[in-house]
Amino acid sequence: MHKRAQSRWLLLGILALMSGLLQQARAEKSVATMVAEQKIIAPNSKFTLALTLEHPSGWHSYYMQSGGIEMPPEIRWELPPGFTAGPIQWPTPQIKDGFSGKSFIYSGSPTFLIDLTAPADLVPGSQATLRADASWQICETTCIDEQKSFTLNLTTGEVLQLDPAQAKHFAQARAQLPIEQREATWLAKKAGDQVLIEAGKLGNFTPIDFVPNVKFLRAASDGGEIRQDGENWTIRLNRATEDLLGDAIPQGDELSGILLDQTGRGLTVSNIFGDSGTAPAIQFSNNLPLSQFFWILGYMFLGGMILNLMPCVFPVIGLKIMGFVQQAGQDRKKVALHGMTFALGVFVSFAILSGVLFFVRLAGNLGSSDAGWGYQLQQPWMIFGLLLLMFVLALNLAGVFEMGTSATSIGGSLQSKQGLSGSFFSGVLATVVATPCSGPFLGYAIGAAIGLPAVQFFSAFAAMAAGLALPYLLLSMNPKLLNMLPRPGAWMETFKQAMSFFMFATAAYLLWVYAAQIGLDYLLDPLLALCLIAMACWIYGRWFLPHRSSSARKISLVAAVFLVIASIWLGKPPGKSNLEWQPWTTAAMQQHLAAGNPVYIDFTARWCATCQVNKRTAYTTEVIALMKKKKVIAMRADKTKANPEIDAMLSKLGRAAIPVNALMLPDREPILTPEVLTSGLLLELFEKQIPSP
Repeated sequence: MHKRAQSRWLLLGILALMSGLLQQARAEKSVATMVAEQKIIAPNSKFTLALTLEHPSGWHSYYMQSGGIEMPPEIRWELPPGFTAGPIQWPTPQIKDGFSGKSFIYSGSPTFLIDLTAPADLVPGSQATLRADASWQICETTCIDEQKSFTLNLTTGEVLQLDPAQAKHFAQARAQLPIEQREATWLAKKAGDQVLIEAGKLGNFTPIDFVPNVKFLRAASDGGEIRQDGENWTIRLNRATEDLLGDAIPQGDELSGILLDQTGRGLTVSNIFGDSGTAPAIQFSNNLPLSQFFWILGYMFLGGMILNLMPCVFPVIGLKIMGFVQQAGQDRKKVALHGMTFALGVFVSFAILSGVLFFVRLAGNLGSSDAGWGYQLQQPWMIFGLLLLMFVLALNLAGVFEMGTSATSIGGSLQSKQGLSGSFFSGVLATVVATPCSGPFLGYAIGAAIGLPAVQFFSAFAAMAAGLALPYLLLSMNPKLLNMLPRPGAWMETFKQAMSFFMFATAAYLLWVYAAQIGLDYLLDPLLALCLIAMACWIYGRWFLPHRSSSARKISLVAAVFLVIASIWLGKPPGKSNLEWQPWTTAAMQQHLAAGNPVYIDFTARWCATCQVNKRTAYTTEVIALMKKKKVIAMRADKTKANPEIDAMLSKLGRAAIPVNALMLPDREPILTPEVLTSGLLLELFEKQIPSP
C-alpha cells in the first residue's frame, strides 16, 4: 500500500475516532415521563399508565427484540399490596440497518403502555402510591444506558374516571400499537435454514416486512421475501443459527412478530408454530470468523487507548505524569523498566478480571446480557474500598501526610524495588478504575467479545489491556518524549497538590455510586468514615515522623490504625433490610387502619441525629421478622423538607420535636415510644400491643 493511501486510512481512522468522541460528548439524555390515563381508579378495575421517552435528535431506543445485543426498555415495579402490572405493550418499531443485520428501533418519542389492576379491597377515597424504576438504552454511533424512577399518587374512588387531559396522548399511543386481525390465518413451516409463513385473510393489509419477536429469525428484508399468492401471502424468513458472537441461537418452536406495511402500520403475528419445545442451552464453542474477530480486536484496542482520556481514569494519568516529572533526567533504562512493569500490572489485572468473568459465564451458562465488563464495580465492598483508597491518595497528594518514597510514587519511583512495585500497582489501579468506563468502540466490542470462546475471549481483553497500557509504555521507552518533560523543581509540590483535587473528585464520584448502592438512609455512615480516615492520615502525618520520640510514633501509629479500622467498620455496606417503608400520608394511614392493619410511623429527618442512630440500632432482624408476623405497615414521615401535614399530625400527637415513633392501631389511641429506640423496646411493644393475626 502506498504511503499516501496509508495516510488516508490513518486520517479516516482519526476522524472516526474524533466523531465518536464528539458524539458521546454531546449526547443528551432522553426526557422520560410516566402518566396515568385515569384520574380516579376504582376497586377491581384495570387502568393504564404510559411511559414516554423523548429521545435526543438522531438517537433511538429498541424494540423488545432489538435484533442485536442492545437492551430494550424495562420497568421494575414497586406496587401497593394487591396491585398487579401487566407486560409492556410494544409499539410497532422501525427497521434499521445494524452492524450485524437489521435492528428494530424507536426514534422520536415512543410511548409504552402498561395495564395495571387494582385489588378488590381497595378503599375508595384514599390514595395509592405506585413506584416504577425504568431503564433503557439509546444509541447513535455509541450506546448509552439511561434510567429514571417514577412515583405516581393515584386517587381512589367508587368508579373509574378518565383524565380528559390525557385522552389525546393515550389515543396516539394506542394508534402506534400493532393491530390484531382476528380473521387472519397463519401456517408456519420449517424449511432447513428458512421458515415459511403462509398468511391468509389479511384484508386490505399489504405486508412489506416482518419484525420477529424471537432471536432465531431475521427480518424479511434481511435476505427473506414476501410475495402474494392470490388472496394469500407467503413470507420467507432466514433463520439466524449463530449470533454476532458466533454462539448458537436456540431454535425455539414458537414464532411471533409483527408484519409491517408501507405506511409503518403493524399487524400482530402470534405463536403460529404450535407447541413450544425445550430450547438448548447457549453454547460458547464456535469461533468467530477471523474477519469479524479482527474488527473486535481493533475496537477493543482503540477503546482501551481512549479509556486514558475518560474522566474515571484521568486521576491515574495524573499520578503517571507526576512519576514522569519526578523521573526526568534519570536512567532511561530504569524508566523503560517501570513502563513495562506498569504494563504488566495492567495485563495481570485484565487477566484476573476477565478470568473471573469467563468463569462466571461458564458456571452459569450466561450470555452477554447476564454478565458485563466492570461487574466488580457492582459490588458495594469494591466501591467502598476504592472510595477509601482514592480519598487516602488525595490526602497524600494534598500534603496531609507522607508515606515515604515507595508509597508516594505509585507508578513513579525508579530507584528501588519498592518503586517497581508501585509501578505495578499503578497498572492495577488504572485497570480497576478504567473498566467501568465506556467510550467509543467499547460498547459494541465488549458486548461482542464477552461471549467468545476461550482463546478469542482472552485475546480480545488482552487487546483492550494493550490499548490502555500503550501510551504509558511509549512514554517510558521513547527518550525524545521524556526529554520534552520539565526538570524537577520546587514547582513539583504545587503540581502534586493540584493533582489531589482530581483524586478528591474521583472519591466524590465513587461516594455517589456507593450511596446509590446502599441507599440514602445509610449515606451518613460513609461520610463519617471518611472523616475518621482523614483524622487517621492527619495523625500519621503529624506525629509518625523521624524526629518524633519513639513513644509518640508508636501512639500515633496505633491511633491511626484504630481510626482506619473504625472507619471501615462504620462505612461498610449495610446488611440487607427486608423492612419496606412506605411514605406516610393521612389518607394512606387511614386506608391501612380501615383494612385492620396496624401502622407504625417513624417521624424522622435527615438532620435529626437521634433518628439516624435509631435506624441503625433498633430495627434488627428479629424486630423486622416480628413486624412481618404481626403484619405491621411501616410508614415514614420525613420532615427533611417542610411538610404541613406531618406538622399537623405531630401536633395531634402532642409532640413538637422529633424523633417521634408512633404505633397506630384500629379503634385505639396512638402509642408513642421513647425518643431513643432499642430493639428490645420494639419487640416488647409489638408483642404486647398487637394480637397475632
